[in-house]
Amino acid sequence: MLLAARGAKVVVNDLGGSVEGRGGSHSAADAVVAEIKAAGGEAVANYNSVTTPEGGKAIIQTGYDAFGRVDILINNAGNNIQNSFRKMTVEEFTAVVDVHLMGAVYCTRAAWQGMLDQQYGRVVMTTSAAGLFGGHGLGNYAAAKIALVGLMNTLKLEGRNRNITVNCIAPMATTRMSTEAMDDKTGPLLQPEFVSAAVGLLCAEEHTGTGDIISAGAGYYSKIGIIEGAGVCFGADQAPAPEAIAGRWAEICDLSQAQPFDDAFGSVAHSMRKVLRGLKDAKG
Repeated sequence: MLLAARGAKVVVNDLGGSVEGRGGSHSAADAVVAEIKAAGGEAVANYNSVTTPEGGKAIIQTGYDAFGRVDILINNAGNNIQNSFRKMTVEEFTAVVDVHLMGAVYCTRAAWQGMLDQQYGRVVMTTSAAGLFGGHGLGNYAAAKIALVGLMNTLKLEGRNRNITVNCIAPMATTRMSTEAMDDKTGPLLQPEFVSAAVGLLCAEEHTGTGDIISAGAGYYSKIGIIEGAGVCFGADQAPAPEAIAGRWAEICDLSQAQPFDDAFGSVAHSMRKVLRGLKDAKG
């Protein structure tokens, strides 16, 4: 709604199924399209499932057919099947991964070449505190959500020189999927509009930040980072015994001098500089 109010032409995709992802209906997507049009905006509905490459292509093609180009992609399709890891079936695990992770892969893949060609794009992945920090009974959901962070971290590099930004939003909001987890005190505070405001910024042409994980909800916004501590170097001449590592475990786990890295090579280079410095010091 926010993007439409600001002039974006919107494809509203919703399979219209249950929270678990079963069934389907046109009513959910149609209702949002009607609301956008009633407010003077432009929107079309799409009812394809994101769980197949063909579905992802059809969703993006709807944007091309209706509006001629695709500038923004918000990967927000979701379902929720909770169970402890011990009790969760493989089918329950993959059903959630197929929507949250593979749905984002299929839709982004369908839009990516067009964004590269036009040298412009804004992609937002929807991650979650459950993926970043864990949650009981959410192994399938958490695995998919943290995987989206890895995908974002790669795509931010591949899109950087083509003016394509890729970011993650970690929303805190009361939705159809999260209602049962909210209590009477916090639930009313977690309105989706607070999340939409951050997503709107990440989709803005003038916002060029990329590779960020932004937590948003109830008027609170913060950046969540992946960091690496200063570490401990034992030397590369001989592997230390497990007991030696245990003896310096507190130092190894110390994050007081932690820093982020832009890519994997930065992290590896950081580690190897420590190793080479240790070898030099050992030789005197």
